[in-house]
Amino acid sequence: MTKTTYTLAASLAAALTLAAALPGAASAEDATKEKCYGVALKGQNDCAAGPGTTCAGTSKIDYQKNAWKLVPAGSCMTMMTPDGGHGTLEQGPAPV
Repeated sequence: MTKTTYTLAASLAAALTLAAALPGAASAEDATKEKCYGVALKGQNDCAAGPGTTCAGTSKIDYQKNAWKLVPAGSCMTMMTPDGGHGTLEQGPAPV
């Protein structure tokens, strides 16, 4: 192989590695999980919850409506909370 061929191959490999590492890159696990709002216990939410939280583990109360937890796809709406509520796929209001 020529020097140009090696350079091209190395550039392509680097580009593919970078694309795989980018946030939002699809993975097989993404299709098997969904964000479920209102089911996380205090301090046990997953990252990027709504107002009043900054990231994982920052929910202030149990079952906070704007905090989510990753759960198996299709199971969110069937999850029940002790107060008779259930999980939802849409973010609810921040606690007051």
